[in-house]
Amino acid sequence: MTALVIVGHGTRSAAGVDQFAGLVDRVRRRNAVGEVEGGFIELSRPPLTDAVATLVGRGHRALVALPLVLTAAGHGKGDIPAALAREQHRHPGLSYRYGRPLGPHPLLHTALAERIDTALAGADRAGTWVALIGRGSTDPDGNAEVAKVARLLWEGRGYAGVEPGFVSLAEPSVPAVLERLRRLGGRRIVVAPYFLFAGVLPDRIVAQARAYAAAHPELDVRVADPIGDCDALADLVLERHAEALRGDIRMNCDTCAYRVSLPGFADKVGRPQTPHDHPDDPVDGHDHHGHDHQGHGGHGHGHGHQGHGGHGHGRRGPDGRGVELGPGQVAVVGGGPGPDDLITVRGRALLDAADVVVADRLAPRGLLAGLRPEVLVVDAGKVPRGPSVGQDTINEALVGHARAGRRVVRLKGGDPYLFGRGHEEVLACAAAGIETVLVPGVSSAVAGPALAGVPVTHRGVAHDVTIVSGHLPPDHPDSLVDWAALGHARGTLVLLMAVDTVDRIAKALIGHGRAPDTPVLVVQDAGHPRQRALPTRLDEVGALTVREEVRPPALFVVGAVVGLRG
Repeated sequence: MTALVIVGHGTRSAAGVDQFAGLVDRVRRRNAVGEVEGGFIELSRPPLTDAVATLVGRGHRALVALPLVLTAAGHGKGDIPAALAREQHRHPGLSYRYGRPLGPHPLLHTALAERIDTALAGADRAGTWVALIGRGSTDPDGNAEVAKVARLLWEGRGYAGVEPGFVSLAEPSVPAVLERLRRLGGRRIVVAPYFLFAGVLPDRIVAQARAYAAAHPELDVRVADPIGDCDALADLVLERHAEALRGDIRMNCDTCAYRVSLPGFADKVGRPQTPHDHPDDPVDGHDHHGHDHQGHGGHGHGHGHQGHGGHGHGRRGPDGRGVELGPGQVAVVGGGPGPDDLITVRGRALLDAADVVVADRLAPRGLLAGLRPEVLVVDAGKVPRGPSVGQDTINEALVGHARAGRRVVRLKGGDPYLFGRGHEEVLACAAAGIETVLVPGVSSAVAGPALAGVPVTHRGVAHDVTIVSGHLPPDHPDSLVDWAALGHARGTLVLLMAVDTVDRIAKALIGHGRAPDTPVLVVQDAGHPRQRALPTRLDEVGALTVREEVRPPALFVVGAVVGLRG
């Protein structure tokens, strides 16, 4: 029989993880669908990577993948399919049928009514108003489904009324919907979380409901439990599994912003639903509201089979910011020229979300010290004239940790694509089927001179700048630099990795036409408290470097712009 993998988004709530595991066991005990495994795409163990590997190890090459989500929104449309696409990269030949979200469904509505009745504890439904609270989404289709469920829950059950609300991203908020019900005449209100399992967001719903009740003592405000691990939920999972096997995936896409134009969302039509950022998803171990994250009971949807994963650009918010790294992905991050606070905002966000950080010697060390205690830091330093970690070893570490389902950040000094071998690592990951995210960094080639008071270009002084690796001297047979052209050039020249070769470089430049008295500034440890800036001339820079015991990291600025230093 086709094996079933149940896919949750993930939660930092131990109770939520236990309820997810309980549901997987409940479905497994039915013994009606063959082998069953469950895993999360982030935040929780076991990861989806382990669940799929277990089934593949037992000989399964075709799976039913069921997103354990309630409504049509980003997790089911983008995040989970992307995670499944990564599993196909890891296991060539693996195929899967993608199930549809759990709701709306009569089994869920009955379960919600039972939770509401438990909260009522014998009080009649006729005098009870219900606030059905979903997670909330940037996808209007997901929010509309919560409103649809509210109406379906009201039909025929005898409540005074059911109004939808949201705990995040969409309106009305929990306090707003409670205020609406109060003005409609409600005196007994049950707040019903439209969530599968326990977690931070259901806890937030409880807290907000209690705060509103405390401010309105004339009201009887009660909070129901989430749906939870139960027979009805297991029955629904089995039903969705059977639908997937039959190919009967009846998706409602008539109101999906990625298919039709909706007011305010016209820019989404025809674009793939890529993995995305959500304000409640953790960046630094907490969500944007100061809480950690409960996501697998929130929302989801899928359009057919295997169609939305593998975009390779990380998770992006609606404004294009890549601010989250998925399990099994590698971010190659430029850390800037050295000071901790010169990393980009995007780089810092991905670093804070990492499970593993593979760090260069020149990566900002203070940022490493501030990582969460459980983050694994791999030292991949290359010390000039000293011990170094081979590039193949670094590549293997990136691929190995990503294949284990971890979020991996390769943290480099400066910019990864400027003499940083960043693209070598991107190519190595691509060859292994690992998605990468590239985060540019502030390069020391420009920042170092600036921090020492020198612009690399200036109107009327220098209209071009050339950045050169001095790792190989001018007479080296493997050098690709046209030193003769640089000798004739008039613009600014910035030399990196040239502490040992600067004397020979200076002589070559003078030999090809650069004036011996061309100003030079030596900048060591740019941006750090120990920064040194030593002015000299081109014909004297070699001797000064030896006399002043200049050591890496250091750079050399050659050209008239040095004279602009205050």
